[in-house]
Amino acid sequence: MKIAVISDIHGNMEALEAVMADIEKEKCDKIFALGDYAMAGPEPWATVNWFMNKKNDENFKMIQGNTDLMIADYNAELNMMLQEKAPIMAEALKDDFFQLNVLQKDFLRGLPAQLEAEEDGVKILLVHGSPRKNNEDILPDTPMNEVERMVREIDAQVILCGHTHIPCGFQTSSKKTVVNVGSVGRPFTQEPKSCYLKITINNGKCVFEHKFVEYNIDRAVMKLRGRNFAGANKLANTLIDPQVRHF
Repeated sequence: MKIAVISDIHGNMEALEAVMADIEKEKCDKIFALGDYAMAGPEPWATVNWFMNKKNDENFKMIQGNTDLMIADYNAELNMMLQEKAPIMAEALKDDFFQLNVLQKDFLRGLPAQLEAEEDGVKILLVHGSPRKNNEDILPDTPMNEVERMVREIDAQVILCGHTHIPCGFQTSSKKTVVNVGSVGRPFTQEPKSCYLKITINNGKCVFEHKFVEYNIDRAVMKLRGRNFAGANKLANTLIDPQVRHF
């Protein structure tokens, strides 16, 4: 069995379509999606619609990312808080909220925060940030003892996460595998290629491979620059040359 795991699309349909073409080429049986589908990207409306069309597909599992709930439950208080910390993201979020319709926001709000799955005898937990919080980072330099604490109470053998946009993996002393799958739509890697995780399961044993996929960055940048919020041009430049996570 092959499973593709995607996360952090952030409204980047150009990247999503390239990754889906690669997943089809790899002949993956199932797809898991770990959230952050729309915020601050080139095409939030089209991206959420794409995922809504997958909600009845039994081979496609989805959970909610932290920014999905931010869009669905956007309010003035949240905007004010973000303006202080990340003003461009605040402007993007406001525009996302007004671009999406009620059904799309209801869809994002209704997604589960976590999901458990069992595939070929392997118990898998899907989270966005960490098992403790949907906005907690699991990064390549996260101390092993901190990762151990995050998954101590978890029954699953494999924990899959996103949120940071940086792929990495850990094997704990309790034989749990923790993998950050990276980002499809806004990777924070040296080369700004889309990233997803391919898992091959055979007789209860897993092989993990991060896959890096080229996509039409120029077209995605053009679409993001065309959005109607202050700072869209600066945000678009991060697709070409990732510098900082939030601004």
